[in-house]
Amino acid sequence: MDDPQALPPSLTALTTYLLSRTGKTARSLLAGRFAERRLRLWHHAVLAALSDFGPHAQRELAVRLAVDPSDIAKILDELAGDGRVDRVRDPADRRRVTATLTDAGRALLAELDAEAAAVQDEVLAPLSTDERDQLKTLLTKVFTHMSED
Repeated sequence: MDDPQALPPSLTALTTYLLSRTGKTARSLLAGRFAERRLRLWHHAVLAALSDFGPHAQRELAVRLAVDPSDIAKILDELAGDGRVDRVRDPADRRRVTATLTDAGRALLAELDAEAAAVQDEVLAPLSTDERDQLKTLLTKVFTHMSED
């Protein structure tokens, strides 16, 4: 990350600025690790959603993750092409496609979760376990508040 001494103190005094810069750096680190596998952060998000919530109609998955439906279609195409997701058309509505996580998808998700945990450990290295728990609690509170708007 940047040298804090080189940044304007009026910016580093803003918690929102620190959140933004830290988040950008953490995202970049994780995206770099995923790129080594020719994957993107959205692949992880889709696999996690299918694991946590079960099979999803493609359009509902796009809404849940706040991703453009055409982007979800491309991500699912890539995951299905590698056997990590199964897609089935609804016989009652041929426009509806349901995505389901496969065993290969679960295995990949476990690997990506491990990569994410490693990046998280790297980013949060200066914090104790209690400080990490406190940070998570506070960020969850802010995130929930922002999600309600």
